[in-house]
Amino acid sequence: MTKRLRVWLGHRWRQGVRGALAALPSAARFRLYRNLIDCRTRLDDGYEFKIAQTREELEACFALLHDAYVASGFMKPHPSGLRVTPYHALPTTTTLCAKFEGRVVGTLSIVRDGVFGFPMQSAFDISGVRAREGRIAEISALAVHPAYRQTGGTILFPLMKFMYEYCTRYFDTRHLVIAVNPNRIEMYESLLFFRRLQAQVVDRYDFANGAPAVGASLDLHEAPELFRRAYGGKSQRRNLYRYFVDLELPQIRFPQRTWAVSNDPILTPALVDYFFNQRTQGFAALDHRRRRLLHSIYAGAEWQAILPPLGEQTDFGGGLRRNPRFTFKCSGMMTLAEQPEVRQELTIVEISRLGFQARSGRPLRRGQRFTLLAELGAGIRTRISAMAVRTLTRDGEQLFGCKVLEADDSWRNCLAWLEGT
Repeated sequence: MTKRLRVWLGHRWRQGVRGALAALPSAARFRLYRNLIDCRTRLDDGYEFKIAQTREELEACFALLHDAYVASGFMKPHPSGLRVTPYHALPTTTTLCAKFEGRVVGTLSIVRDGVFGFPMQSAFDISGVRAREGRIAEISALAVHPAYRQTGGTILFPLMKFMYEYCTRYFDTRHLVIAVNPNRIEMYESLLFFRRLQAQVVDRYDFANGAPAVGASLDLHEAPELFRRAYGGKSQRRNLYRYFVDLELPQIRFPQRTWAVSNDPILTPALVDYFFNQRTQGFAALDHRRRRLLHSIYAGAEWQAILPPLGEQTDFGGGLRRNPRFTFKCSGMMTLAEQPEVRQELTIVEISRLGFQARSGRPLRRGQRFTLLAELGAGIRTRISAMAVRTLTRDGEQLFGCKVLEADDSWRNCLAWLEGT
């Protein structure tokens, strides 16, 4: 049998299997997919799953993504051999990588809501997800090296587990959203319980070279119970509930944090310059508004030297911020100045040079002053004086904007570190 004939027969066989599965009711198909799971609970020591931090790791991730997207028709070949999107230039995007014996063999990116919004917003309405309480992240840029796609999920499942744990434990995220090809959506629906945003398929998704796409979301607060019901009684290698919720994989390297940030910015001016000016010229294609947004979040002479020029239009009006803001998650206890006997919990979710945003179980009035005791990092305590200046609603929850009146060294050191990253 010739190689061409074997390939043709294999293609026809896969078409036949897909046709037979498509004829089944969706509930039966989903049960079948769950029974075919093979998630390995022990991995070779050569595997490592981590945040891509170095230029070499990021470049390998972007090259792997480029080749996978070109092969699937989701992008045209780029002269650089890389797929680097504007979202990769933001501190709110984290790229995960899977490595085997030092070589990158898998990657995905987690895009938090930042100054550019989400990639899928160009084609999908996510207002329904935004109306629910909790922050959102889009899972994007997934690719696995061809040599590791037929290894029983050895790369895919640990990468998904890393994503799940990072979002729930480190990224302060409640809702995940995805935009995937219609051929892939049933994996997310059947195994991970994503729900479609709309019944219709988007015929042309520009972020994927005009390929069709389906949008879906998952509430991470509901996910453990959904996993328990579907997988709780299954054997160890088919039990995704235990795999995602209970199992610890030593090959997953979680970030070590000094401060209570809710993301892990790794970009430096040198890295951004390399990927967006030298390798891809991605900054040259940005419109003026996106250029202004980049200038609003990256301050300092080193950044200004590599960011795309604004030309004569340097005004930062139109609602753009001059001071960068950083996502954060730390709880503290505040004492009201007018009622010192009243103490209540408050959670900081974002800080900047001028103040912070927080959620509180008790509403704060505009102009209300208080003292806050909080732990900005492991063993790093701060005591500041602040005043509530506004109330806002974001991601379905009420937040309070506060101005810092008096800061201590811990607060100032934290801001200096954040602004230097």
